[in-house]
Amino acid sequence: MGILFKVYNKLGYGYQEKYYQRALAREFNKLNISFKKEQGTQLKYEGKIIGRYYVDFVIDNKIVLEIKVAKEIYQKHLNQVLSYLKATGLKLGILAIFTKSGICYRRLVN
Repeated sequence: MGILFKVYNKLGYGYQEKYYQRALAREFNKLNISFKKEQGTQLKYEGKIIGRYYVDFVIDNKIVLEIKVAKEIYQKHLNQVLSYLKATGLKLGILAIFTKSGICYRRLVN
């Protein structure tokens, strides 16, 4: 969580999500935190692929981190992270929103 606040404090508000994503990746690398960026995950039905998700970050093969730039946390964002958790089989997800007034976040459990 500290990395999210550090990136926000250095960049501030008003950038596209991809720039916050790049800054977070740099910080993860500096701290030797294992992560995968934009990891593709398949959604299957009866053994057939019916869709694909691209998770912003999977950290230590344990945590889904989804970032957004928005005014607040919306239900559709929470649903998105829950879908990622189901598709990946991971237990913990973090939704982080970059807002004008700072970082808002929620932890979600599968």
